[in-house]
Amino acid sequence: MLNRRYLRIKVYQSLYAFWQSDDASAARIEKELFLSIERTYDLYVALLMLFGEMRRLAELRIEDRKKKHLPTADDLNPSRRFVDNPVLVCLAESPKLQAEADKRRVSWVGHHELLSKLYKEFEASETYRTYMALPAATLKQDQQAVLALFVEHIAQNEQLHDHYEAKSIYWLEDLDLACTLVKRTIEDVRPDTGDLALSDLSRDPAEENAFVRALYRRTIDLGPEHEEAIAAKASNWESDRIAITDMILMKMALAEAREFPEIPVKVTLNEYIEIAKAYSTPKSKNFVNGILDKLFAEMKESGAIRKVGRGLLEN
Repeated sequence: MLNRRYLRIKVYQSLYAFWQSDDASAARIEKELFLSIERTYDLYVALLMLFGEMRRLAELRIEDRKKKHLPTADDLNPSRRFVDNPVLVCLAESPKLQAEADKRRVSWVGHHELLSKLYKEFEASETYRTYMALPAATLKQDQQAVLALFVEHIAQNEQLHDHYEAKSIYWLEDLDLACTLVKRTIEDVRPDTGDLALSDLSRDPAEENAFVRALYRRTIDLGPEHEEAIAAKASNWESDRIAITDMILMKMALAEAREFPEIPVKVTLNEYIEIAKAYSTPKSKNFVNGILDKLFAEMKESGAIRKVGRGLLEN
């Protein structure tokens, strides 16, 4: 399951599109919202598939060296440490990953130039040379080599960024999250247990979808009421002078506090302050914090916010 902050950001982006468009359809944008979440999983699968491509290119490199006109001893008997890296093999030969890629129609066919350049850069790196020169490699060192391939070369590759930027205006957030999931998957690889544990793909999306749908719809439904309440607390500001990003985030926070009794108010407050720091103005953190703090206190007193469960009543 994707973490809640990422889901809040996705809802925020969709609400921004809804309120900034004169003829926006809430239903159409909601559909696009769920498609954008699935795109993140597609990206996750695509990034994992790159390990198989890197292993295949390494195998081809070994064969090409053997066919040289005047091969050296190293050419004829090259080290197979990288291609036989058990973590890499697990990633490259995973039936679950291949099945998921087939289902999502994810493939790197047609991108040979990009993949070749990526592999050559890794092969020329100090990380690769150091790994290949080890007298023997532990599983931890095998894992670190694969992580270095991903973190230092795949995740930082500008051509790869360009490839995904052309597909989505939200590629940066999608890439950041997908990279986090890939790193987690690499760190969780246990070659002796068989196939990969693609927990983020074998998830039950019901809870995730319910959270996204309710937050999106109720923020819109309660929007006019919450905008009026926000304007009343922002005594020195007319509602139309409040930054649209701040207004949307505060509407979301108020809707979340009212609609999700299991989420502590402090969690909601902290989450939207953090998102405001990343997506709004330099002054937004204090402004959003001040307005929400006042409104949350009033809503708890009036009963508009009701929390359930141990430890939630005062939070």
